[in-house]
Amino acid sequence: MKASIRRNYCSPSQLKIEEIEKPNPKDDEVLIRVYTTTVNRTDCANLTAKPFIMRCVLGLFKPRKIIVGTDFAGEVISIGKNVNSVNIGDRVFGFNDTGSESQAEYLTTVAENIFAIPKNIEYKQAAASLEGAHYAYSFIHKVNIKSGQRILINGATGAIGSALLQFVRQYDVKIAATCNTKNIELIQTLGADKIFDYTKEDFTDKGEKYDFVFDTVGKSTFGKCKSILNKKGVYISSELGPYSQNLFFPLFNSITSKKVIFPIPYNKRETIPYISSQLEKGIFKPVIDREYHLKDISKAYEYVIKGEKIGNVLINLNKNESTTKPELY
Repeated sequence: MKASIRRNYCSPSQLKIEEIEKPNPKDDEVLIRVYTTTVNRTDCANLTAKPFIMRCVLGLFKPRKIIVGTDFAGEVISIGKNVNSVNIGDRVFGFNDTGSESQAEYLTTVAENIFAIPKNIEYKQAAASLEGAHYAYSFIHKVNIKSGQRILINGATGAIGSALLQFVRQYDVKIAATCNTKNIELIQTLGADKIFDYTKEDFTDKGEKYDFVFDTVGKSTFGKCKSILNKKGVYISSELGPYSQNLFFPLFNSITSKKVIFPIPYNKRETIPYISSQLEKGIFKPVIDREYHLKDISKAYEYVIKGEKIGNVLINLNKNESTTKPELY
């Protein structure tokens, strides 16, 4: 099978497409033919081992897994003798933050890591509905959102932010969001009531107050956002923040009125069924920026590392096709 290979932590230009042996599923595993995977910020961190703390999970001196990739959508090709929860031919999707080795034509994983793709959803939609939406779910279920509250989403065009925006619009709340000039129309389509163009204005100096600030890209801080939080407002970030402050600030929540929450993700056995339900109902439609063929995966990484992607960047292993126009499914 063809796979994207790195044997050491490296830059995108050092990734190689190699022909390697197709894996065989163990007794508790399934073999999946991957039709679509993604390149996301986690993949970039896994590839380069930046920040350095990634090495504690992936391998201190070199990666334990030579194939990168977290999200996948594909078809079950064979199953281990102890697997009875899925069948050959099932359409499935799944992810693993520490690596699914999904940037390859085939992968093996335990049956507990895969979920049925809703019948009305294509492979590429399924692959684009995983890690970002998983973190978005973790954001909203760490707090108690009520009708009439005011919410600000910083970084609404990313995989997390675009999913979060679609999830919270169901709560009858007022939503403000940040994006750049070219993405204003997209964010309006996703449901934002007010938009701040971060290339022209600073959302923290407008004098408006919010019950929740969801910083989905980690570009701000609690210190910067404290002035725009209501008396019992909450700042939530997907990033550790300067000096890992977002891990430590929650320890002082009991003695301050304005709080910081670091959204340690929920178990995917809880989040993926929720995401599937939102997909089936048409409430959530993942934003897809670009598609690349496996042979062009280095270009996909370079694009994501630049920090300009909108929603999700896909690797299509089913056909040699690439698109550059953002699409809202």
